[in-house]
Amino acid sequence: MTTNSSDNSLLHLNEVTVAMVPWPEHGHLNLLFYLARIIASHNIPVHFLCLTARNQDLRKRLQGGLKASLENLGDSNIHFNDLLVHSSPTEAKDDFLERLGESICRTCHELSTNTKRLVIIHDCLMITYIGNHLHLMSNFKCYAFHPTSAFTRYSTLRQTIHILDEDHDEMIKQLGDEFPTAESTFGPNMAEFVEEELIWKHNSGDIINSCRELEGKFIDSLAKVKENTPLWAFGPFNMLPESLDSLSISSSGNKSTRHNCLKFLDKQDVNSVIFVSFGTTTTLSQEQVKELALGLEQSNHKFIWVIREADKRVDMENGEERHEKIVLPEGFEERVEGRGMVVRSWAPQLEILGHPSTGGFLSHCGWNSLMESISMGVPMAAMPMTVDQPYHTLLVSNVWKIGVSVWSWARRKEIVPAVAIEKAVKTLMGTPEGEEMRQRVVELRDNIKNSVSHGGLAYKEMESFISYITKN
Repeated sequence: MTTNSSDNSLLHLNEVTVAMVPWPEHGHLNLLFYLARIIASHNIPVHFLCLTARNQDLRKRLQGGLKASLENLGDSNIHFNDLLVHSSPTEAKDDFLERLGESICRTCHELSTNTKRLVIIHDCLMITYIGNHLHLMSNFKCYAFHPTSAFTRYSTLRQTIHILDEDHDEMIKQLGDEFPTAESTFGPNMAEFVEEELIWKHNSGDIINSCRELEGKFIDSLAKVKENTPLWAFGPFNMLPESLDSLSISSSGNKSTRHNCLKFLDKQDVNSVIFVSFGTTTTLSQEQVKELALGLEQSNHKFIWVIREADKRVDMENGEERHEKIVLPEGFEERVEGRGMVVRSWAPQLEILGHPSTGGFLSHCGWNSLMESISMGVPMAAMPMTVDQPYHTLLVSNVWKIGVSVWSWARRKEIVPAVAIEKAVKTLMGTPEGEEMRQRVVELRDNIKNSVSHGGLAYKEMESFISYITKN
């Protein structure tokens, strides 16, 4: 039997190559990097397509603490494709993202020429920016990654395309104004985005960073909405065995090189410290910072409060931003010295949450932070700001009952007062109710650990996804 030259060239192509297309913000791209490592560990070549600066950060992680563990995960299968797309101060965000989308699709087209099948796993937010350029290829499949909860996704779908669901309707009826609307969280264009996503012709399946132990009911409800599209839920990614080795949590190690937060925690009693952090993109006003400081002080509980760069960002009326030093109440740090610690730079969140002395987490309730808190068995005081965070707060306070809501979403335009923060901290850290929440989140953590372990339900679903993308 003879083969022509084109047949010979096909023999040397990879059967499957995966292209990861993240939304270029740290919280989003970190999740897809977790997934990239998981896929690469199955001896599949994975290309991470992102802005040069973002990829450089990920390379540093490979060269630093993650390198040794990734050598056991098939890190040689991870390749970084730097996208040289520069923005200018006068360029509209959508115009920049459109140019980014064009660059992504050009790179995907190049990758498609060296593989029999290209699997594109993209953040769902990138649909708008890559959808118009994929016609250049034929040998590809697209899978949408949703970096939020199944509950959020189902709630926004239900509110925009009016799905009938008696149980969901009952929850909305019970909560009244407390139940967030898609418009109040994601803005007035959410319905248009949902409709575009549902009819997108290139979608071959959906992935959610969750699992049935967390959201079985809502995952099933989502599957019914798109009956002809496969849906996989096999997170939390940071708890899968392929990820755990690279993020081992321990309070041991070289005491001289450990972060000051951990040294502080080493001296405290078990479950006696509340960790306070609002992520990398949340903006707190100076007035809100003052109330937060007073609430922590008046609670009389020990705390670590991380004030990151995001907390220093102030939106101006003309839409521009400038940086302004956060000013804490006069004498605050002196009064809480020895009891509270203020950190004005990066802090090792997972290690802090995993320390035995950490007994609570006051957070904006972003999905990443929530998953990390659950994975360490830490209950939460939820203080949501925007987008999916109010939905996650309902999961914490009403569905799983592993924490408290600090303030009503119906009063979201008001400054959260110190008295509400004080009450939430005291409830979480010093009452039988708070201890019950702690026991429930530990039980939830253990159930998830079993699910993501070899042979568990989430692990099997992850294997099902890997098998599917290599065969279909």
